[in-house]
Amino acid sequence: MSFAPSQHRSKWPVWLCWLAMVLDGFDLVVLGTVIPTLIKTHELGFDAVGATLAATISLVGVGAGALFIAPLSDRFGRRRLLVACVLWFSIFTIAVVFAPNVAVFCAFRLLAGLGLGACLPAALAYMNDYAPAGTAGKSTTRTMTGYHAGAVATAFLALLLIPDWRMMFVVGGLAGFALAPFLWFKLPETLPPAAAGTEPAAARTGFRDLARKPYPLVALAIAAASFMGLLLVYGLNTWLPQLMAGAGYTVSTGLVLLLVLNVGAVVGLVIAGILADKHGTKRVVLLWFGLSAVFLAVLSVKIQNELLLNAAVFVTGVFVFSAQVLVYAWVSQLFPATLRATALGFAAGVGRLGAIMGPAVTGTLVAANIAYPWGFYVFAAAAAIAVVALVTVPHAIAAVREASAAERP
Repeated sequence: MSFAPSQHRSKWPVWLCWLAMVLDGFDLVVLGTVIPTLIKTHELGFDAVGATLAATISLVGVGAGALFIAPLSDRFGRRRLLVACVLWFSIFTIAVVFAPNVAVFCAFRLLAGLGLGACLPAALAYMNDYAPAGTAGKSTTRTMTGYHAGAVATAFLALLLIPDWRMMFVVGGLAGFALAPFLWFKLPETLPPAAAGTEPAAARTGFRDLARKPYPLVALAIAAASFMGLLLVYGLNTWLPQLMAGAGYTVSTGLVLLLVLNVGAVVGLVIAGILADKHGTKRVVLLWFGLSAVFLAVLSVKIQNELLLNAAVFVTGVFVFSAQVLVYAWVSQLFPATLRATALGFAAGVGRLGAIMGPAVTGTLVAANIAYPWGFYVFAAAAAIAVVALVTVPHAIAAVREASAAERP
């Protein structure tokens, strides 16, 4: 359901929300691209433990932003929140350049994550407000191609700039500063005035509404799947180059495979969105997580042929990342517009705990020198658990269908 006018839809919101996701994709991958250099050179005092701490603390910030800041867009409007959070992220991303040690590096990454964590739920809620009815799958996956386009661009950038890791953060911060004015001047607000901060406080939505029937079990199952999905996304993007190094591949090969993984993700998003709108999101997301488990298990076997290795990583990217995005698409369909950013924030916020767990567990395996192949065993098991969680979720909730019908003009 859309609150935006159905005629004369501008393309600005589509592209600007996509670009906001490009920043999220940058943040997803940037640490993974600089970690091998930081560990190798011990700059700022980095070692495997320090790198694991940096990856973990970054995601604590992102998770807190998704849980506690993103829901504010249901009260005060999507546009204001997006602009404020992009600016906040940009300030502290550039601040990373001036970090004198691991502790300050981690502190700046934590603060940057607070801003960025709210961007994804707010942008996806915006696009589902703005998009025509019945296109939640394509709207969500299309917007999220920016997430992985940003990851691909960051991997390319790393090939050009590494070992100058500081320039990676300079480019990311400047990109955010460039985007913010366009978000402010070109994004129309999608929520009606009553939902954008002018109604009585008692009428506003929040996490307490997720505890009311018929939402609690659905919210918990979706959050569990999001936890496993983001464990995969962040675990792979943070540690894939290092995992491949443990298997005997070079650092440059690991970076190329990271790029290939995210190219596969973009392709998977396009396919998944079309299939979800055509055949139903539940059916497609279950298939996608199931195939993710299969191909992650395949990567636990060392592949000598370079073409086959790249193909296996590409196909893994097709299924792993779009599976997680389909969870967000399903949330947008299951919850009403006035609760949408809160539900997305809850799913993304709990999911970020998985995002913390993924790099932390994999980092522990790296420190113990058993990351390959055990890292891929852990990832395959996580995908299988997501399938089990999502089986319990209905295709739709009757209360939401009735609310959507009442809201539609």
